[in-house]
Amino acid sequence: MRIFYGVLSVIMLALSLPTYAQVSDTTLQESLVSRYKKGWRTKIDSTTETPLIIRGAVDAYYMSGKAPLPTSFTNGANNSFSLGMANLILSKEGTVGFCADIAFGPRAEGANGGFDADGNITTLTMIKQLYVTYAPTDRLKFTLGNFSTFYGYELIDAPLNVNYSTSYLFSYGPFFHTGFKANLALSDKFGVMVGVFGDTDTKIDVVKGKHIGGQLSYISGKLSAYVNYLGGRYLEATEDNAEVFSNQFDLTATFQATDKFALGVNAAQRMLNAGDDSDAAWGGAALYAKYAFSDSFLFGLRAETISDKDGFLFGEEDNNIFALTASGNISIGSNLKLIPELRFDNAKANIYTGYNGDSLKANSVFLVAAVYSF
Repeated sequence: MRIFYGVLSVIMLALSLPTYAQVSDTTLQESLVSRYKKGWRTKIDSTTETPLIIRGAVDAYYMSGKAPLPTSFTNGANNSFSLGMANLILSKEGTVGFCADIAFGPRAEGANGGFDADGNITTLTMIKQLYVTYAPTDRLKFTLGNFSTFYGYELIDAPLNVNYSTSYLFSYGPFFHTGFKANLALSDKFGVMVGVFGDTDTKIDVVKGKHIGGQLSYISGKLSAYVNYLGGRYLEATEDNAEVFSNQFDLTATFQATDKFALGVNAAQRMLNAGDDSDAAWGGAALYAKYAFSDSFLFGLRAETISDKDGFLFGEEDNNIFALTASGNISIGSNLKLIPELRFDNAKANIYTGYNGDSLKANSVFLVAAVYSF
C-alpha cells in the first residue's frame, strides 16, 4: 500500500508541475552525446556507419564554503584547488558499434565504482562506460555492457551540465548500469526503452536477482519528456535483516521557450519495501532555468527540494532540504568553459558538518570550475 501511495505522489507531482523540454544543444552547450548516453532519442540513426570518434574532457575547480557538499563530486577541502575528472571516449556508431569511455580522477572514482571489499581502487574504477551495440534497423537498437543511466536530468560528465555541483536527486540516484537494454522508436515522437541490469552502480553483480528498467519518451517540437522506472532487490534476507526491494520512478522534462531561454524539471521518488514492514521512502523535485545572454555567456539556476521523512539519506527523520544553485557558463573559444557558482543549502536537520567541526542546518559554497572538452 505504501508503494502505491508513493507512485501516486510521483504521478500527482508530475501533473502539477509545468511541462518542459530538452534544451537545444547549441544554446546550452549540451551536445548530442548527452541525449545519446541517456537514451533520449526516439529514432536511432544506425544505418550510417561512422568513423572512429574520439572525444573527451578535463575539469578542475576551486571551492570555498562553510562545509563540504553532501552531493557528488565536489567534496574537496575548503579554500582549496581540487581535481575533477579526465576522460577519453572512443566510439563508433552504425549497425554495429561500441563505446569505450575511460576516466581518471576523484570524480571518476566517485562515479564509476569498482572498489574491492577493502575499499581499494581497482582497474574497474577507470571504466565509465564500456558497451557494444547492434541496430538492425534505424528504429531498434540493442546495447550490452556498462552504460550511463537513463534516469534523471544531470550527467556525470561536467561539460554536459550547466551547474558544476550536482543535485541531491542526481547524487542519490543511479549513475550507471551493467546489463542489456533495447531502445525502440514507436513513432517520430514516442520511444520506449526496456532493460535488464545487475546491481545498480556496480560492474559485478552481487545481490541475487536482476533489476528491471524502462523509459517512455516523447519529443515534439519544443517539448520533450521522459518517464523512467528502475526496480529490483536492494538487499537479500539475512539472519539479522529482512529482504528489501527498491522501486524508483522519475520524470525528466524540458521546454525550449525561445532560442535563448529554456526550463527543465526533474521529479523522482524512491521507495524501499522490506519484508518486515520497515519501509522507507524519499523523493523530491528540481526546477532548472537557463538563459543564454550571448554565445559566450550562459546563466543557469537550479532550485531543488528533497523530502527525506524516513531519514534514508542522512539518518535524520522528518528531514527536508532546499538547495539553490546559480551558475555562470563563460565560454572561451569552442573548448574551454569557466563556471563560477554560488550555492545555498538549507535542511530541517543538522546534516552538514562544517570545516571547523560544527553541526549545521545550512551551508553556503562558492566555487569556480574550469572544464575543457574536445
